Amino acid sequence: MSQSGHAIFLNGGFGVGKSSTLEHIGDLLANTGRPFSLMDVDWFHRSWPPAEQDNALIEAHNIAAVWKSYRSAGPRQLVMCGVISTAADRERYEAAVESPLRMVRLTANADITRKRLRGRYSASQRSALEWHLERCDEIAARLDAADLDELVIDTSGLEPHEVAERTLRHFDLLDNSE
Repeated sequence: MSQSGHAIFLNGGFGVGKSSTLEHIGDLLANTGRPFSLMDVDWFHRSWPPAEQDNALIEAHNIAAVWKSYRSAGPRQLVMCGVISTAADRERYEAAVESPLRMVRLTANADITRKRLRGRYSASQRSALEWHLERCDEIAARLDAADLDELVIDTSGLEPHEVAERTLRHFDLLDNSE
């Protein structure tokens, strides 16, 4: 179980700032002396070829193993980022970390997400860029329709540290002086 009794999950489509915000959350939690662990769930299913079983199942097994290892070092706040667009996906992650997820959805306007995505990929990664650009609007719409998040933050005009601060304040994990 996470130190707070729940895991925080930064939810959102491509290019909204989840990974950048996750890094800043780690910095802020370290500054407060609060034990934490960070997980970008994308890294728990990046292998080729895809597993013969469902890749989502492999991802969940990997997350559970890493979380077990983190917990062995003592209680800590778990903060994750990824994309959850169905209740079944949420339940799979909750089972993997043996904690309820409290979800914060990050959004950004379409022009900004496209600009961020174009800045993320080099010329040699053109096919990855095109794949993400083709799917970003559909994923954003799916997340909006699912309405699984307790807080929504539009990152369009914010820096990642500002998004991190808003997120942690929502969960009362920052002093008012910070």
